[in-house]
Amino acid sequence: LSTGRPVDLPSAGDRRAYAFFYPPKNADARAPAASKPPLIVKSHGGPTSAAEHVYDPGVQFWTSRGFAVVDVNYGGSTGYGRAYRESLRGRWGIVDVEDCAAAAEALAARGEADPGKLLIRGGSAGGYTTLAALAFRDTFAAGASHYGVADLAALARDTHKFESRYLDRLVGPYPERADLYRERSPLEARDRFSCPVIFFQGDEDRIVPPNQAEAMVEALRAKGVRVDYHLFEGEQHGFRRAGNIVRALEAELHFYGEVLGVTQYETDSPSASPGPCPRRS
Repeated sequence: LSTGRPVDLPSAGDRRAYAFFYPPKNADARAPAASKPPLIVKSHGGPTSAAEHVYDPGVQFWTSRGFAVVDVNYGGSTGYGRAYRESLRGRWGIVDVEDCAAAAEALAARGEADPGKLLIRGGSAGGYTTLAALAFRDTFAAGASHYGVADLAALARDTHKFESRYLDRLVGPYPERADLYRERSPLEARDRFSCPVIFFQGDEDRIVPPNQAEAMVEALRAKGVRVDYHLFEGEQHGFRRAGNIVRALEAELHFYGEVLGVTQYETDSPSASPGPCPRRS
């Protein structure tokens, strides 16, 4: 297993970002000599929750296939004091993006990853951070949004009253500050996307409904950006069926392989690598 270690990394201004870094590891595999691995930045959901330093089979899936992973506790995450938690207030889509990008860039500068093969993935609020990072930064080569928010204004209009007050704190009061929602929405920034994106969505998701992902997919395809879209029947906000979780992981792995020209570790065990999952449009 890949054993993660806590890392403290510089971010925008004089801020620090905190994360857990997991190097690639597979006892039955060999990495090419003198190569640096691709790096996956994992942006947690919430957004005011936290990544924990515990066994995560999803992380081990990637590290056993030649990817390094950094699980970022960006500003706003719990567990690092009140000031750190409050740093996301009114700045969702700014602080989280800065910290995720800074973590990737710092680890690449340290020689822990290939600077040309930096990736970002996340689900729900982490999917929003992923899409915002792809729109507003040039750090990443590709990304994966799992039932992520693409249109903040639509989320504010459609969510229930409790969550709407949460958005007031994260972005600003809606509709009074509708301008902030437009400025930070990946859908509104569609023309700034240039790298490939893969989307995963449940067709019964009532928190971030499929129309969010589908509007983003349509906009990026119209722009000529490589997009893969996987819609899972019977899934809601967060996949529950084991077969669908496996299919999503394999599809994402196949996507990264195609986009980056990444080959998995050479292995002595055929079972160390899954077969590719056919793409769905």
